[in-house]
Amino acid sequence: MNVTRPLSVVSLFAGAGGLDLGLERAGWEVVAATDFDRASMSTLRTSKDLAIPVTGRLGVTHMSNTRLIEADVRELTASDLRPTRARATWRPDLLAGGPPCQPWSSAGHQRGLEDPRGQLIGHMLRLIYELKPRYVLFENVRGLVTAVGPNGRSGEVLRSIQADLEDIGYASKIATLNAADYGAAQRRVRLVLLASSDHHLPPWPAPTHARYSDASSGTKPWVSMRSLLAKLPAPDEVEVVRPSGVRAAELECLEPGKGLRTGGKVESNRPSGHWGYRQDSFVADTDLPARTVRAATTPDWIRDGEGRLRRLTWRECAALQGFPNDWAFMGTAAAKFRQIGNAVQAEMATALGDTLRAELARGRASKPPVSPPWPDALEARVRYTLAEHRVNAGHRTRVRPQV
Repeated sequence: MNVTRPLSVVSLFAGAGGLDLGLERAGWEVVAATDFDRASMSTLRTSKDLAIPVTGRLGVTHMSNTRLIEADVRELTASDLRPTRARATWRPDLLAGGPPCQPWSSAGHQRGLEDPRGQLIGHMLRLIYELKPRYVLFENVRGLVTAVGPNGRSGEVLRSIQADLEDIGYASKIATLNAADYGAAQRRVRLVLLASSDHHLPPWPAPTHARYSDASSGTKPWVSMRSLLAKLPAPDEVEVVRPSGVRAAELECLEPGKGLRTGGKVESNRPSGHWGYRQDSFVADTDLPARTVRAATTPDWIRDGEGRLRRLTWRECAALQGFPNDWAFMGTAAAKFRQIGNAVQAEMATALGDTLRAELARGRASKPPVSPPWPDALEARVRYTLAEHRVNAGHRTRVRPQV
């Protein structure tokens, strides 16, 4: 296949465009991007109008040839997503998307298929069947690995998705990847699924960075949060949030990389309590990549140049997600944080785009690809979750997958 031309992408659940801008940096062209969220689509339209240059691609601007479609995926058909005047047999090189992650996320309520958003995966599968893309890229929270299906089995939802892909002729492979391993200043672990019906399933992109870099493997040290923030303009004072009252005194006592603990429920395998850090009360260690950026207005605290505590701003969270400084997020502050936290991290998207582009250059496979077994680490995670449920299900109001 000729891959000197930009390769075509149809982007579902595009949100604020993190996955798409990462793919465009890897040489892809997003021909259609769609989302139901009004603020996200306003962000995409405004950013497109700004003609923001694509890093590494001279003379190319983001979304220059992208048709932006504000619509409910449940109402879309293949004809809505094909380029104008394209034949009915047109196939995108890639169909990409991450259906809303809240049904499976530890930061959400983990209602899974009970949540209407958890059922949108079925419409993504329908559009794969209709468009027959050469590749599929699916991204989601790693909680989907252990998500419990209708029969109450951990891992059942993801296995069902893969079985549905098999039914329409697509082999698939899965892994959990950490954005920090690809140069992001954020430790963001996400489930990634790649699928194809007639091309080789590509290898996972080799990490370019590591917490403990190894000269023999050619990896660089993880990018620290401090180094990224140093490159950004000073935050607008109106966007700066500082702690007050009792909370301020509690946070001042914390070392970097620590947070206020939640109340822990005592369980048989956790005699000191099943606890975690309160999501809105964590002081970041800026010598490391940031913790996962969430879709909430309460990001982690950092210390400014004067040693005073403040929250990360939405602009800083956007930079941690790989967005350019001039990406035009629209809506309220809450809407901006939500769009940013729900986005795919752009550096990781670029790494995936590079490996998919290289695989397309090999052309069609001589015989249909075959889905490999799950990685041992993910099978072990499912076994752990099953054991956890057996031990502690009676202590909890409902059984939830461990994320």
